[in-house]
Amino acid sequence: MRQKRAKTYKRVMALYVQTFNFRQPFQVLVSDDILVMPAAQQLDIVKLLSTCVQAEIKPMITQCCVEALYALGPSHQRTTNLAKTLERRRCNHRTALPSDECLADVIGTSNKHRYVLAAQSAELREKMDRIPGVPVIHFNGRGVAVLSPPGVATVREKVKGEEERRLGEKAAEEGMEDGANVIGAQAGSVAGPSGRGRKGANPNPLSMRKKKVPVAAEGPKAEGSKKKKRDRNEEEEEDAEEEEKGVEAANEGEEAGGASRKKKKRKRRGKGEVALAIEELNATGLGGVKPIAKGGDESGGEGQESD
Repeated sequence: MRQKRAKTYKRVMALYVQTFNFRQPFQVLVSDDILVMPAAQQLDIVKLLSTCVQAEIKPMITQCCVEALYALGPSHQRTTNLAKTLERRRCNHRTALPSDECLADVIGTSNKHRYVLAAQSAELREKMDRIPGVPVIHFNGRGVAVLSPPGVATVREKVKGEEERRLGEKAAEEGMEDGANVIGAQAGSVAGPSGRGRKGANPNPLSMRKKKVPVAAEGPKAEGSKKKKRDRNEEEEEDAEEEEKGVEAANEGEEAGGASRKKKKRKRRGKGEVALAIEELNATGLGGVKPIAKGGDESGGEGQESD
């Protein structure tokens, strides 16, 4: 297939996808008369149909079309065998109808199942052109499978849908205030500056240096080591203060001890009035009083004197 024709087919099928919600794989409803030529020339019908729609397909045939091939006799046995390889689409017709009537009944007036019709009957193709959203495949005069351009009803439906969409968007824009569809737009317009100044662009994240994130395992250790160092320094300072206080206390104690020793020596050197009187009494020996020793008890001496 030529590239230009392939692009045209893609464009046509895109119309059906966007306007009528067709989905891949496309369901291709095959008629009995279009199978005669591929069967006679031993062509791959699935490949031919797939090339026409430029996508994957799912070929199907109705029971009425198969009955029509049986009616042709043994001369078309190859065509019948080819039809048996396709998926069977139930048409729910108790008695076999002509192929054109059966296919028209399955597609209906709206093609709600999104079928692609592959038929050679000119009458059936003309009838399908009046139904919007029905792609049609057939063989031209040179025996080439082609995709028919969209019919008048299909184009009219496309234009109608686009117009409705455009009117809906316009009505939504008219009924919407400026910035009403943006969250926080009204608050920003009230609180923000009146002028629309150009905001500075954010720096390129690739040119920025990455932040150094401390490792979770090393964080507590580092804090613990700092705390230990701090405790050790505090202990050393406290020990130094205690040593200074001890030295000062020792110096004060030595000074106080020296002063007390000096005072005691002075007391020992000096004699009181009582001691002098006792010495005089001992020296004279008056009244038969026994001499009192210097270190004797004063109370004991008084007792002896009383006796």
